[in-house]
Amino acid sequence: MSSQGPPGERSPVPGTGYPPAGNNSTGYNTQRPFTPMPTDSAGSLAGNMQNLHIGRPPPPWAGAQAPRPGPGPQAMQNSVLSPFTPAGSRPMGMPFSAPVRAPQPAAPPSGMPATAPPSFSNAARPGPVIRPAPGPAGPPYGGPPPNLAPNSNMGRPISAPFPQPANASLRPPVVLQSSAPGQLQDGLRPHFGPARNVNTSAEANNGSSSFNQGTPATRHPFSQAPNSMNPPVGPSSVHIRSSGSVPPFSAGTIPIAQAPPSGLPPPPFPSASFSQSSSPHSVPPSASSLYGTQTWRPSSQQTNYPESYANVLPPPPATGIQTTGMFGVPPPPRALSQTIPPVPPSMGHPSGPGVLGMTQPGSPATGSQTSGTSRIDPNQIPRPLATSTSLIFETRTNNQANLPPSATSDFIVKDTGNCSPRYMRCTLNQIPCSGDLLSTSGMPLALMVQPFALPHPSEEPIQVVDFGESGPVRCSRCKGYINPFMRFIDQGRRFVCNLCDREIGFLVIWHVFLGFSNETPREYHCNLGPDGRRRDADERPELCRGTVEFVATKEYMVRDPMPAVFFFLIDVSMNAIKTGATAAACSAINRTIPDLPESPQTRVGLATFDSTIHFYNLNRALQQPSMLVVPDVQDVYTPLETELIVPLHECRPHLEQLLESIPTMFQNNKIPESAFGAAIKGAFLAVKTTGGKLLVFQSVLPSIGIGALSAREAEGRANISAGEKEVHKLLQPADKTLKTMAIEFAEFQVCVDLFLTTQSYVDIASISVVPRTTGGQVYYYYPFSAIADSAKLYNDLRWNVTRPQGFEAVMRVRCSQGLQVQDYSGNFCKRIPTDVDLAAIDCDKTIMITFKHDDKFQENSECSFQCAVLYTTVFGQRRIRVTTLSLPCTSVLSNLFRGADLDAQFTYFLKQAGNEISTTPLAQVREQMTGLCVGILHTYRKFCATASSSGQLILPEALKLLPLYTLALTKSIGLRPDVRIDDRSYWITRVASISGSLAVPLVYPRMFAIHNLTLKDTVTSVVLPSSLPLSSEHIDNNGVFLLENGEDALIYAGKAVSADVLQQLFGVSSVDDISDQFVLQDYGNELSRKLNEVINEIRRQRCSYLRLRVCKRADPAEFQFFSIMVEDKNALGTSYVEYLVHVHRQIQNKMT
Repeated sequence: MSSQGPPGERSPVPGTGYPPAGNNSTGYNTQRPFTPMPTDSAGSLAGNMQNLHIGRPPPPWAGAQAPRPGPGPQAMQNSVLSPFTPAGSRPMGMPFSAPVRAPQPAAPPSGMPATAPPSFSNAARPGPVIRPAPGPAGPPYGGPPPNLAPNSNMGRPISAPFPQPANASLRPPVVLQSSAPGQLQDGLRPHFGPARNVNTSAEANNGSSSFNQGTPATRHPFSQAPNSMNPPVGPSSVHIRSSGSVPPFSAGTIPIAQAPPSGLPPPPFPSASFSQSSSPHSVPPSASSLYGTQTWRPSSQQTNYPESYANVLPPPPATGIQTTGMFGVPPPPRALSQTIPPVPPSMGHPSGPGVLGMTQPGSPATGSQTSGTSRIDPNQIPRPLATSTSLIFETRTNNQANLPPSATSDFIVKDTGNCSPRYMRCTLNQIPCSGDLLSTSGMPLALMVQPFALPHPSEEPIQVVDFGESGPVRCSRCKGYINPFMRFIDQGRRFVCNLCDREIGFLVIWHVFLGFSNETPREYHCNLGPDGRRRDADERPELCRGTVEFVATKEYMVRDPMPAVFFFLIDVSMNAIKTGATAAACSAINRTIPDLPESPQTRVGLATFDSTIHFYNLNRALQQPSMLVVPDVQDVYTPLETELIVPLHECRPHLEQLLESIPTMFQNNKIPESAFGAAIKGAFLAVKTTGGKLLVFQSVLPSIGIGALSAREAEGRANISAGEKEVHKLLQPADKTLKTMAIEFAEFQVCVDLFLTTQSYVDIASISVVPRTTGGQVYYYYPFSAIADSAKLYNDLRWNVTRPQGFEAVMRVRCSQGLQVQDYSGNFCKRIPTDVDLAAIDCDKTIMITFKHDDKFQENSECSFQCAVLYTTVFGQRRIRVTTLSLPCTSVLSNLFRGADLDAQFTYFLKQAGNEISTTPLAQVREQMTGLCVGILHTYRKFCATASSSGQLILPEALKLLPLYTLALTKSIGLRPDVRIDDRSYWITRVASISGSLAVPLVYPRMFAIHNLTLKDTVTSVVLPSSLPLSSEHIDNNGVFLLENGEDALIYAGKAVSADVLQQLFGVSSVDDISDQFVLQDYGNELSRKLNEVINEIRRQRCSYLRLRVCKRADPAEFQFFSIMVEDKNALGTSYVEYLVHVHRQIQNKMT
């Protein structure tokens, strides 16, 4: 039995080697190729499918490193010392995982040569060592070191961070008059499509848009400077107004827009539209990967940036959603000197007297025209915009935090004090000084923490700092870790913590007298410069970087690190055999074996189950594997104490032989029952002494043994027709049996990942409790097709075992006094209030933390957040990853809206909806989501736009897309009334750990026209076509369209598509001849080649092997495609235009 304490008190065993220089802190290679699978015949399982591959560096013990210790005795316990508990009081295990290399296909793929990781020299400097984590190294530090104490080499870096670039602020807003009453006035200059009559003169733009590059300045962290996040101007807004003589609103009247014209057919008919043109008005998305991962190699088809790239203007960070992409192969690394000029602060409306010290927007800009019509033009309402340029983002400039770019945009982060927004993103980039101000705003205060998020390959690697036996410097009061915002006083002899000591108006000396300061360790002392900063601050990552890793000290470890353990469980019941799920799972595991960690300590085990459990002895002393059957599924036991989990290098021939023979062994199995609960219990007992990962392949409803379930779907259908009064209860676990088991699994550091290859109801609401509690993940393939889904199953499994991850982790989030943590949300087990226990955590998991005020902040002070994750790397080292974010505080309500983060706020909406669905009727949840949106916009209208006409719907610039995304949320699978119970349950599980960059695409996917891809110029790179608004008016019968949400992709073929296009894309001459089980292939023509390039580029961006399906005109699947057209009016809800009218009506009702 093991448990955990607060992060930061465990170290590697002496003698354990470090990862090779140039790899990240988890030991993964910094680049990952995406190479094609072997080309099979058209009817094969993976016919010419593309897959994801990862290259892995050699383990540290393979080179000239210290020898790797062997596994410790099983009886030994590993403990974490909490600052609040005695040493050894919280024992815990230490499993670890490792990166893996690409599988060996039958035909060697043509991949790019592996990029050699950068090396770093210790420069013969004694004392602590700082090692680079992921990504290429920055330039070395130049110049002589400052005056240091004799023993002040402690924690000194080997490689330097980025040179400090200029700031990137807000772009000057533009207020545009609509050409007709009720049309949009946009607070920023949007990207307009062709033939758009828009006034973009200097007058309409409130002056010229100049882009000046700032210069870095060295200032004390608490010194005062003009705040780029708080310019002395009024808030920028988006106005949707009625022009002409419009009387003030009265209750119940909506002059902003009229009801849609009657007689318009609902979707899926393309003619339903309020627009005069069906041409898209989007800018083509970026061809580069958004969240480029350091574990992938750049593809040869990536974008080649021109020499004049530095002169390309960046996209405005708050103009809307940029190119949607996540976790894919990045564009070629760009020289860090090629910096995009920053955008100056917002030049919004003239300031004036306002309510509660807030400024008001001024009058609209000149140059607009009006017409006699009285409806909203759908072409002018806010929509996500795509951009093909990248942004270099500095986290802080001139000692002020900068507004982060959109989570869905392509950006490269320079860590200049605050952590990257990929690791930590706040819903508000200015913190309200009081709880009353936060309540008035209606906006949430929450952090989206993704500590292992994949950085861009051009970003500086995370530095790993070794303080030696003394361990990292921490506050003696709150146990916060040293960070750039701790202030040194008394000539560096003492320091003041930024987390537990706020600016309260006293002199600095009072901190010393009252005992609020900490004594600086003698070996860490350094004199202060004239600016009050330590002279060596820029040379120490922990003093100048928002993200850093510390090596945990050995005094908190009482046993050797655990080996990597992978235990595979395969369903061999009758349905699993007949559907091909068992054969697909065995094939995926067999092909993933080469990707498992190459450490001699890596261990594997395997079992199958139906109504009984079949363990296998893989001891190499046996001529062949032997089966050991456990028939008791109520009181499960393991038939052997050992030899169920054996070293991979010893049992690999037996394991491969067994995986090839399992489908044949059970091909005549007639047992329909599945003992899922008993199987995972037995596997847990087998790995209990070491911990590890259970990878379970399940195909049918668990119907026998521990945790047996009954089919509740029929009851769900009845309740749906009865009005959803009780249907939400079916989204809750049937009983507490599996939950109790999951808590025990998490206690012993066992993580469960579930692969559901099913064609029927399996009660995901009940069985998903296990992976959610243990830090695992659910993969859902419904309805499973052995032909179409085997390639995705294999890629999902391989990414699961090769992605950057940590094991037996514990996380704690600290914040400045004045705030306190209110709640955590995500996939974890929480046994004590302050810590989150994670049997495993990886780069795809996000945890949301909400906060509440318990005191007030002073205006212009700063509030800090710090997340510390203690975890075991894939090489068995204990590390502490610390991310710190410091944001300014404000008492001005308009500043809160100016600094609002759309992606983080909508992710909060999404997770809140997921939490409410299982306990609240769907109709009520939809009303709650709309109510949250209306409440925020009402506050802005009431307090920040009082001078505007009552005929205007005014949207804050930073949140102008919030109504669209809220509408999309109410029409999503989670909140629609016409979906299967399992589909809704999986959606809830999916959003529980979703990141901010994937939250928007989940409900508002991207749509592309793919029948005219030959018109795109992709000579040197893969350029995605322009994305289209999700409206049926942009779909015609002569086209073929691709819709993707980051996990699945639908291809819609119109009924009148030309035979030539069909032959090039699908190899058929008629729409009716397209196979329902579509497999992507290259038919040897230009259009087919470009379609393959587009889909593979999306897979790189999403880091997900998209599941492709074809929807044909007049086909039952057609409804699924058109139900995602969220901007249309249909049975699921109103149109986007009508929803804006509804939101405006609700705001007006609140105003009266």
